[in-house]
Amino acid sequence: MNERRILVVAHARRDETVQAARRVVTALRVAGARPVLSADDRADLTAEDEFFADVDVLGTDIPVEDIELAIVLGGDGTILRAAELVREGTAPILGINMGHVGFLAEIERDDMDAAVARVIDRDYSVEERMALAVRVKDADGSVVYSTWALNEATVEKASRERMIEVVVEIDGRPLTSFGCDGMVVSTPTGATAYNFSAGGPVIWPGVEAIAVVPLSAHALFARPLVVAPGAPVAIELLDRNDGTAILWCDGRRSHELPRGARVIVRRSSRPVRLARLHPSVFTDRLVRKFQLPVSGWRGAEA
Repeated sequence: MNERRILVVAHARRDETVQAARRVVTALRVAGARPVLSADDRADLTAEDEFFADVDVLGTDIPVEDIELAIVLGGDGTILRAAELVREGTAPILGINMGHVGFLAEIERDDMDAAVARVIDRDYSVEERMALAVRVKDADGSVVYSTWALNEATVEKASRERMIEVVVEIDGRPLTSFGCDGMVVSTPTGATAYNFSAGGPVIWPGVEAIAVVPLSAHALFARPLVVAPGAPVAIELLDRNDGTAILWCDGRRSHELPRGARVIVRRSSRPVRLARLHPSVFTDRLVRKFQLPVSGWRGAEA
């Protein structure tokens, strides 16, 4: 039987996360699995504890295609980094929340040992989340940058004092133009991230849709939009722009946008895979994370 390889992704700047990573690596080894770290994580963890110095490195010792699953110790930012690390493989991601809000994590830190045991037993399901494919074309129509996003792709003004002028296109047709601070194009997964902060809709993960949300737009028709997942969204920077703009994807990957650039966002053919240990209702997650008042509820319909 082939040796099982499990990626461990940890935000090593907190003592409790370093200790949690040590527990997970130890548990995997005891179970006969092979823990793997990214090069950056191993360097950061080893700086705190020499225990991690001999753990295999992703991409150097173990190719991403051989990773069975990624165990992530951290908040949503760390899970987004893990999604980046395993993007070229098929490994699902199991998030153990070491942060605060954390919508992507499956469980809280108190359940960590039980979670690792279930990973070893392959006792989990896999949920696929829609991702976005993002391309940037220059004024001549040449593709100059390509990337992807799990949460959102955002076109933002780069200079604080100047807004940007954009034309918004949906499904190959022009919709409207206005000046704004930026545009957020979000998946349902990203609905509780930047989209939420920008006043966009909360979208249940089971809904297949793309949200388009203007940031501080100077226009009458500048409402959040929810469009079909098959409808490409394009944002063009008008030639008359005085300000410059930048594209951000998941707050991790960026590209400067020249005047006349066109950003095309569409559903990616490759979803992000999340490992799930418990059937969960998104409503309960919203209530728990935002501490919403539900007193007076009389119970669900039979």
